[in-house]
Amino acid sequence: MDNQNETEFQQQKEKNGGFWTSFLTASVIFLFIACIVLSISVFIRKAGVIPAASSAGDSSVSNDGFVIESSETIEKLNEIEGYIDRSFIDSVSNDALSEGLYRGMVEALDDPYATYYTPEEWVKMKEDTTGVYYGIGAYLMLDEEYMYPRITGVIPGTPAEEAGLKENDYIMEVEGEDVYNQDLESVVARIRGDEGTSVHLTIARGEEGKRELLEFDVGRRRVETPTVEWEMMEDDIGYIAIARFESVTVDQFAEALAEVKGKGAKGIVLDLRSNPGGSLPAAVAVAGMILPKGTVVYTLDKYGNRQDYTSNGSNELQIPMAVLVNGNSASASEILAGAIKDYEKGTLVGTTTFGKGIVQQIFELEDESALKITVSHYYTPNGNDIHGVGIEPDVEEEFDWEEYEKSETDNQLEKAKEVVKDQIK
Repeated sequence: MDNQNETEFQQQKEKNGGFWTSFLTASVIFLFIACIVLSISVFIRKAGVIPAASSAGDSSVSNDGFVIESSETIEKLNEIEGYIDRSFIDSVSNDALSEGLYRGMVEALDDPYATYYTPEEWVKMKEDTTGVYYGIGAYLMLDEEYMYPRITGVIPGTPAEEAGLKENDYIMEVEGEDVYNQDLESVVARIRGDEGTSVHLTIARGEEGKRELLEFDVGRRRVETPTVEWEMMEDDIGYIAIARFESVTVDQFAEALAEVKGKGAKGIVLDLRSNPGGSLPAAVAVAGMILPKGTVVYTLDKYGNRQDYTSNGSNELQIPMAVLVNGNSASASEILAGAIKDYEKGTLVGTTTFGKGIVQQIFELEDESALKITVSHYYTPNGNDIHGVGIEPDVEEEFDWEEYEKSETDNQLEKAKEVVKDQIK
């Protein structure tokens, strides 16, 4: 984190809560009304729809599916604007009203995956989805007891590791500024920066009551987030885990697959548990290293247009494989798991997946902000719509938390190893 906060590192969760929940106070309710005023006014101006009422008194005008009751609406907006101008107790900037407007329009879609990104948020979003950013290479979370950012992990081979930063170090100051109780995102933004520059950090290290303050100048450079881990297990079984799908995942998976094959793997366990998804193209590219020639997934939009994503079959996996899944395996990870199941290229082990069978697309706007909305449903190669249903494993195996806490035994992994071992010739 400087790549991502702890919540994002564990799982990127879906947005919760409705639009009105965030507008509970009277002052913010007034702000929302102002946003509505501005939204329709801007829409009318941009769409070029400022009609006069017809002779029949019908003032409705349709523009790409949106309907504006122009005369009544404009009259009411003017009335509301007057009350806000004369009576609203707080001052509100035009920028704040504008951002509220855009977010309000997106919230009105009732699409839990739709998001409006400011230009600054869009820059960060692009970094997160590619898995590449310019920073120091440390994961951070805000420690709720001390209210300072705490380093929860250091990515190997990064400036943070080279400078000597360690897990559980507390960041007290960034460039001499105390960061107590500051928003984690803003702290991260100050730590990140242009490649070749450095950032000065004041670190508290050690046990409570015995901590010492240390000063570090840490360089910034291109950091690639690790999304794939691998190891060789007993019985010549290779283990590969994909945490999420980003642009960097494709090369990382290819390297991991080559490593386990090079070390003589006779079978593979692919771990997609709690993988929330991510990049559709990345998931399709990974599938291309496993599947035979054919469709990996296809999508249908609101007009019934179909788009197929395919594998050319040139890298079809020829050794047994088990795929670990659970209720938090979603979206792109379900695309991969569903295709593997349909082609019978692996045995799914674990519990039923999350069931997110829809695709979002991001549209970059003229001012470099962006809009993400749901644009299509996706289907497995056999035509299965898994949205709201999920994918059932071939071998049902609930995770035994009690046993894991007692002995750190991962019973699902053990079952997957058994499945692969039984299939090795």
